[in-house]
Amino acid sequence: MIVPPTLDADGLAAGIGAVLSAATGAEVVVADLHRLTGGASRETWAARTESATAGERTVVLRRDPPGHGQPERMRAEAACLRAAAAAGVPVPTLIAAGDDAPGIHAPFLVTELVPGEAIARKLQRDPQFADARTHLAEDMGRVLGKIHRTGTESLTMLDRSDPLEQIETMYLGFDEPRPAVELGLRWLREHRPPRRPDALLHGDFRMGNILVDPSGIRGVLDWELAHIGDPIEDLGWLCVRAWRFGSPAPVAGVGTREQLLDGYAETTGYRPSTEELRWWEVFGTLRWLIISRFQAQRHLGGEEHSLELAAIGRRVCESEYDLLLVLDLLDTTAIGSIGSAEPSMLHDRPELTEILDLVTDTLRSDVLDALGPDRARERYQLRICLNLLGIAAREIAAGGEAEATVAAALRGAGHDSEAELAARIRDGSVDYTEPLVRRAISAAVVGRLRVANPRHELTGKSEGLKV
Repeated sequence: MIVPPTLDADGLAAGIGAVLSAATGAEVVVADLHRLTGGASRETWAARTESATAGERTVVLRRDPPGHGQPERMRAEAACLRAAAAAGVPVPTLIAAGDDAPGIHAPFLVTELVPGEAIARKLQRDPQFADARTHLAEDMGRVLGKIHRTGTESLTMLDRSDPLEQIETMYLGFDEPRPAVELGLRWLREHRPPRRPDALLHGDFRMGNILVDPSGIRGVLDWELAHIGDPIEDLGWLCVRAWRFGSPAPVAGVGTREQLLDGYAETTGYRPSTEELRWWEVFGTLRWLIISRFQAQRHLGGEEHSLELAAIGRRVCESEYDLLLVLDLLDTTAIGSIGSAEPSMLHDRPELTEILDLVTDTLRSDVLDALGPDRARERYQLRICLNLLGIAAREIAAGGEAEATVAAALRGAGHDSEAELAARIRDGSVDYTEPLVRRAISAAVVGRLRVANPRHELTGKSEGLKV
């Protein structure tokens, strides 16, 4: 049984067994329990169970982090699973759900395990999925069409807020003005298409939240962001560059927008326009930017101590870059290559960057490789640590050169800071398409990106600027 040392493993296993016994009417015993990787907001556990009536099977427990429960959202997710299943959407069968239970200590739901692969890079590259890839974009369109035709009579608890107002309110709550966000908000307000009739939206339909086998889609997971709104929002979200995971194909890294719309039209009887899809793709890019910052704030603000949430904070610049890219506003000449800072004249070698590189290499070669496949959670956490160590090393190596370049670009555009430029874009006194303004915004975004994740920029260059 592989669990964190601070967790009452026996208590959690007993709690799952008790919940399943009550739901099925037969005694159920949990024979094995392990936590699955991923999931920044909820915990996911796989439990192998045994009972006299059902025999041996594996179930999946999703629960809020103990002490941070939101029972109304878990109840809504359970209701979505029931409604989607009734509409023919491939979803895991819901076995039990509740606001709390002894041993579980949080709002939860338990479903049957759906066999299939969710890891994007495997779905994009592994030979066993070669046939599925030829029609996966159409399949995703068909499944989204079924979701959007799901009856919403039992889903009155779902949020119906205006999505643009919602992300703007979230952004303003950070009190952290960003020029890229401001230009994104202005563009979205100025180009918004007419709203389509409301439908059930999954809210996070992408690679990682669908299970695929060689025949196609087997299950749609993680309904915690489901809401009611314009159905094209889900299609645009699927096209966001973050969910391509490095692949150039615009739909989840496996297909074209045309294939996606073909499948969607087949199920719904109508085909969204390319203008609508682009607007929602821009919206989705900005939405992910703001959600990333929101998730990081849960750690930074002390709400939840989390390595994963902290790391997400350094990925915000990836979405800033993607936003400039999709709006064709990126100035690729705004900042040159970042040099190396002068070494310390006081301290002995190894220098700080050399120490970080040595620690990173040792952890990767001696520790990560020593963790077997049964230590998936620990391997996942260690990879996050390695990534953060790389960021620290690159930031130290860059020194102050990038800051000086950004400051010069801001002055060239007539502004003293990013915050001032953001305010001018918000009040409409600055044209964000003006070359010097684009240059200043791009310099700051690329400067951050080259420290946080330089490979993201390289991928963008290989894809071309028109995405």
